[in-house]
This record gives sequence, C-alpha cells and structure tokens, in this order.
Amino acid sequence: MSTLQAIRGTRDILPAESPLWTAIESLSRQVLAQSAYREIRTPIFEQTELFARGIGEATDAVGKEMYSFEDRGGRSIALRPEITAGLVRAFIQNKLFAQGGVQRLWHIGPAFRYERPQAGRQRQFHQLDVEILGSRDPRADVEIIAIATQILKALGLKALTLDLNSVGSGVDRAAYRDALVSYFTPFQGELDQDSRDRLSRNPLRILDSKDKRTQEIVADAPSLLDYLSDDSQRHFDGVQQHLTNLGIGFNINPRLVRGLDYYTHTAFEILSSDLGAQATVCGGGRYDGLVAQLGGPDTPAIGFGMGIERLIIC
Repeated sequence: MSTLQAIRGTRDILPAESPLWTAIESLSRQVLAQSAYREIRTPIFEQTELFARGIGEATDAVGKEMYSFEDRGGRSIALRPEITAGLVRAFIQNKLFAQGGVQRLWHIGPAFRYERPQAGRQRQFHQLDVEILGSRDPRADVEIIAIATQILKALGLKALTLDLNSVGSGVDRAAYRDALVSYFTPFQGELDQDSRDRLSRNPLRILDSKDKRTQEIVADAPSLLDYLSDDSQRHFDGVQQHLTNLGIGFNINPRLVRGLDYYTHTAFEILSSDLGAQATVCGGGRYDGLVAQLGGPDTPAIGFGMGIERLIIC
C-alpha cells in the first residue's frame, strides 16, 4: 500500500516553521490593533454565486482557478479564492453598516485556487486581508497603503517599492475596454492563447500576460490613465499628493489593473526585490461598488491582501 501524501499544492507547516508563522501573525495583529482595526473571521466556503457575482465570472480566479462543488443538498458551494467577497457578505448579512461611520476590519486565513504551485504560491495559501469600508476619501487609500507598508517594515522587509495606478470608474473602464479590444484585435493571431481567450471576456487581463510577444504588443497599447474622468483623475491626484505628504515613494504603473472585476479607482502593489520574478508581497485597491453589487447599501471601500507564504520566503 502506497504512503498517503499531502495533496499537490498544499503543504504541512512543521514545528520548526511554526514560530515564524506565529511571529508574522503577532506582529500584524499588533500593528492593526494600534491602528484601531478589528478582526473578523468568515467561513472558508461560500455560495459559488457570491464569487461569480462579486469577483466576476470572466476572471481567472472564478473561471479557471476556483474549487467549486455541489453539496449533499444540491447547492453550489465554492472554497473561497480570495477573502474580500466573503468579508463583504458578512458586512451586509450582519448589518455592520448600521453601526455607522467607517469600519476598519482585518482577516487572516486560508484561501484556495487551482493553479500551478510555485515558490510562495500554493493551491491552499494563507492571506492577511485589511479593509476600510465607508470612506471615499483618498486619505483612506493612503491609510491602507501606509498600514501595509508598516506591517511589511515591522516584519523586517526593506527592499520595497510601491506600484500605483487608477483603474477609474466602471464607465471609465468600459471605454478603456473598448479601446483595448480595438487595439488588440489586429494582433489576435500573435497573442498567446490565454490572451486570445481574454480578448472578448476580459481584455484588461492581457496587460498581465508574461508571454514575450504579447508583452511586446502590450507595450504600445492605450493607457488606462488616458480614459479617466475628471472625478477619477481628481481622486488619483489626491492619493498621490497624500502619499507624497507622508514621504511614501511610488511608481505610476499604467499597466497595473489587478485581476478581479470589483476594483475601482486606486490599484496598487507592493513589491520586494528579494523575491525575484514573484516579487509582489501585497496587492489591493478600491472597490466602491462591491457592497451594493452584493445587495448592501452604497458603501465605498478599499483594502489589500498580503500572502503569508510570500512573506515567509522574503
């Protein structure tokens, strides 16, 4: 009889490693408690519809990578591929919005995606999520970025850079989507297979392609920043100004769009040069429409996710 092994893409956290995991969690808790963020815990599985509606069926996270199944009651259930959608569901279901004001919440736990395992990326991975719900002010965007930076520095990471972009409003993005389709269509035969599939479903994701020829084509693609409305541009200018006031350096990356449909306005990633090709240790952005989209009141929000496995290998 063969020896049973852990499922590919999962791993055991052994006693020799546990103190490092505990230290990361403890330091994160300390920073977040000092900044008046409150912990929330949500189930690791939800109705599949939550992720299809919230994240978007055309995204890789839902369309290609999500673990979904039918339970014994005939309901379609999914292991969460990310944490924000479930947190927003809990925010609505438990009427946390009725408390008024701005809600500062955080969550830590596993999430699941069926993708090729590699350094710092497993099919069961662990993520710290930090969210602000209830503020449209650009200062909330900067607070989230500052908290992420503070946590990473508390963990001893030094070689950090911040990439920043605006993905605008839904109207801005629709206009940009049309521009990308018009631009990429003549090159359709030269794009990699994933990008050809994304051309009609989610053309913004072509910008993330790692294929060499596709990247050459992407280099001359229209910039999303040219399609921002006046309101979107003012918000983005405000974020940049507040970051500058706090002495937080940043690079404008007009190709940074993030992979989930709910993002609006600010999108960002924090990278560490210590990680080589898989350099992103934190990513997030604003998602002003998600709460209303999932049946709650109109509630602007912004947050980030930080992969614990990535932090372990830094």
